[in-house]
Amino acid sequence: MAPKDPKQSGGFFASMASTLTNLGSAMTKSVNGIVGYEGLEVINPDGSSEDLEDEARKGRWKQEDRDGYWKVMQKYIGSDVTSLVTLPVLIFEPMTMLQKMAELMEYSHLLDLADECEDPYMRLVYASSFFISVYFAFQRTWKPFNPILGETYEMVNHGGITFISEQVSHHPPMSAGHAENEHFIYDITSKVKTKFLGNSIDIYPVGRTRLTLKKDGVVLDLAPPPTKVNNLIFGRTWVDSPGDMVLTNLTTGDKVVLYFQPCGWFGSGRYEVDGYVYNSAEEPKILMTGKWNESMSYQPCDSEGEPLPGTELKEVRVADVPENDKFQYTHFAHKINSFDTAPKKLLASDSRLRPDRYALEQGDLSKAGFEKSSLEERQRDEKKNRVAKGQEFTPRWFDKTDEICPTTWDDLEVYRYNGKYTEHRAAVDNSDSVEAIDVKSIEFNPWQYENLAAA
Repeated sequence: MAPKDPKQSGGFFASMASTLTNLGSAMTKSVNGIVGYEGLEVINPDGSSEDLEDEARKGRWKQEDRDGYWKVMQKYIGSDVTSLVTLPVLIFEPMTMLQKMAELMEYSHLLDLADECEDPYMRLVYASSFFISVYFAFQRTWKPFNPILGETYEMVNHGGITFISEQVSHHPPMSAGHAENEHFIYDITSKVKTKFLGNSIDIYPVGRTRLTLKKDGVVLDLAPPPTKVNNLIFGRTWVDSPGDMVLTNLTTGDKVVLYFQPCGWFGSGRYEVDGYVYNSAEEPKILMTGKWNESMSYQPCDSEGEPLPGTELKEVRVADVPENDKFQYTHFAHKINSFDTAPKKLLASDSRLRPDRYALEQGDLSKAGFEKSSLEERQRDEKKNRVAKGQEFTPRWFDKTDEICPTTWDDLEVYRYNGKYTEHRAAVDNSDSVEAIDVKSIEFNPWQYENLAAA
């Protein structure tokens, strides 16, 4: 049987994806009334085409900052701007992309449940709910800092997990991450492509995520939907991720296909996720529905995708909504920035130690901007020194493989965790000679080639 398409299903979901797509175009309007910004489109996620001029006046930009940004950016319309431009810190949050990768671990208990679960379909419910949980953080429209080449992030003291991520490439920007506890092994090679559209940007996830559940050795592979960031210059910035998220059990052939609805007029369809868990014969076994910013629910279904008689929807996750927080951080997001989740003898390349990140966290935008520029300049100097010596950067905790992974948007060079961090951490944790030091006094140092004067 062909998979039941949640975008076309009736009855239970009463999905209106095609209608919402048509309505989406009606809630978009060009900023034609502002000299120098002709053609930029504003989208109001909460209204209609009648109130877009009011929406265009909202946002976080001061006019002088906006004008300067636009003079730099307008030539890049239609381009991949992943690493082309330097952006002002006023649009940043005090967190790096390496830390953002770790934020997914907030709901790692769902992977523990997936590993312990005997039902192969419920296993996919728990695992897919885990991957949906990261979209809750996508509501934050502040941009994380791009990591410096060689930068790392370590995390312990959460769910028995040891987490390590590293910036393994600068051009193109690529990160690799590894997390592990007694139930699962999580590995990711992260890379994105972008398309700058003026007042919005499309982000395409060119990466590979593999999850191994230890009890049965099941391996899961994730293919997430693309993301669109709207109203970069005019209006309130907001994020949408319309499209399919597919989580495939590479061991059995079972899979989950979840459709993220596009946002329509007055927020219709926004945040909504519908889909099914399928067996290897592509027959629906469990329906899933909910909102990625609130909760997901599941219910056994028949071969037509309709709920089985005598069953009811059960909730599997509820997001922890932050209150009165400038950056919309959950309690866990704050822990990621704190040293409470740092291991003994923290690596000097850790994101927590970045002076620009810390200055922004303290509210000092001027110092944050200065420190960010200084780090970027030093990174350029280090590259000159490295190239002059005929040497290549070598990641410390991940090895570049010969494997090329094809994705929907581009091919990906895969990095594999080499196990050296596990050995390093075990040696440090078992050592009695590690002196207690103030981690805040450690100078941020991701550099492999430090003799910059010789560049």
